[in-house]
Amino acid sequence: MADILIVEDEKAINDLIRFNLELVGHRCFQVFDGEAGLDEALKLKYDLIILDVMLPKRSGFEIMEYIKETPVIFVTARSSGKDKIQGFRLGADDYITKPFDIVELVERVKAVLRRTKKAEEIFEFDDIRIEFAGKRVYKSGYEVQLKPREFDLLEALVNNRNIALSREQLLRLAWDYDYEGDAHTVDIHIQRLRQKLGITDRIKTVYKTGYRFEI
Repeated sequence: MADILIVEDEKAINDLIRFNLELVGHRCFQVFDGEAGLDEALKLKYDLIILDVMLPKRSGFEIMEYIKETPVIFVTARSSGKDKIQGFRLGADDYITKPFDIVELVERVKAVLRRTKKAEEIFEFDDIRIEFAGKRVYKSGYEVQLKPREFDLLEALVNNRNIALSREQLLRLAWDYDYEGDAHTVDIHIQRLRQKLGITDRIKTVYKTGYRFEI
């Protein structure tokens, strides 16, 4: 996956971001002030930087003046339209305001990495091979025919692996954010995925919540 630098002075938030991004397979590196963030960003080549704006010693906006090629997602409490415009004018790829939904952050990270060609193209586990670009799935070398929505649901589970996802979150991820439907639709599609791919032991039911793909 990707090497991601997290520049955030609130340790609890920094740790939360690191923990969840590492769950889905990324390698994360943490710093807690703007000076250290700039030094680290210039010293090593990262696939993505998650950057707060209000940092000790040097602000995230100041850091952006020196970062020209590395993709950046701002994650900040500064939510005014003026701040967002400044962030994008400085070259940020995305701008997320606190408090944020961690699943949304993981998805935003995936979207930026896809645009910058750092996203995962193939994922393999057990005897399953998933080709994201071609939307093809193979089991023991033979292609398994999934309906488009089944594939989208599988992709959402895999991209957020080891994270418990509610049915509502899965609806937003696989049916798009504007979909308004019965959350039990997810249950039906989960059952089909388990049967077609034989992965009942991988897609765990999370009591009173939803599902988690474990790998």
